[in-house]
Amino acid sequence: MRVAIYLRVSTAEQDPSNQLPVLETFAENKGWQIVQVYQEAESAWKAGRQAELQRIFEDCRNGIRFDVLLVWSLDRLSRQGIAAVLNLIQLLKLYGVQVISLNESWTETEGPMKELLYAVFAWAAQYESKIKSERTLAGLARAKAEGKTLGRPKGSMDKQKRNRRGYLLRYANPKKRGSKIEANLISAPRGVDMTK
Repeated sequence: MRVAIYLRVSTAEQDPSNQLPVLETFAENKGWQIVQVYQEAESAWKAGRQAELQRIFEDCRNGIRFDVLLVWSLDRLSRQGIAAVLNLIQLLKLYGVQVISLNESWTETEGPMKELLYAVFAWAAQYESKIKSERTLAGLARAKAEGKTLGRPKGSMDKQKRNRRGYLLRYANPKKRGSKIEANLISAPRGVDMTK
């Protein structure tokens, strides 16, 4: 089986090379052939993009074949929550790539148990989103009750004039709004009909 490894850390103090030997040993013990290692820089999140994750999807679209994407844990795929992780897993599945996590051993299983655990994962994502919204609204209400001004201070202005031309058009098109990864989540691989 051909495997690609994806590495990402959360902070500059962490070193992704700590994950690599463990994942390589895991793959070798399974008899898998490592064909590619994608190593994300921590600063990529600060810029709002993951260059290596985008490269994985580009490689899939361009026919570079691997059967498994091996990760340290599923949360290494995205900081945007469980829903984003599930979207990435489903999109990779459309390319014929199975995501296997070293720390979530159930990702290796097949059949109804795996589907059940993904469903639980999806439910947790929905619940996580709801809780975040409630906490945000509660925090805003508390700040307002304490008399704090929300938003930009009155009278403050940008130092640079903003170009507003085309804003609504960009906003209306989800592929032009947000990061390239979001556009990848929206678009299916060539030849795959997502409407069925």
